[in-house]
Amino acid sequence: MSWNELERLVVDAEGRPHLRRLLRRCSDDNALLLQARLLGYRITRCDLQQAWLQHRQDEELNTLQG
Repeated sequence: MSWNELERLVVDAEGRPHLRRLLRRCSDDNALLLQARLLGYRITRCDLQQAWLQHRQDEELNTLQG
């Protein structure tokens, strides 16, 4: 369930500049998690780690294909 929350946060941040600016001010993962939770998103550190790993894998795949 929390992975869906992370996806929802990303979609919301992409569509709402104020939210995007607020999240960009977070200095580290802890600050991002706290801010997201204060905004009502139930995400976990594991979600952030999974997203980072997925991003890295996507970058590697693009590099190999490209």
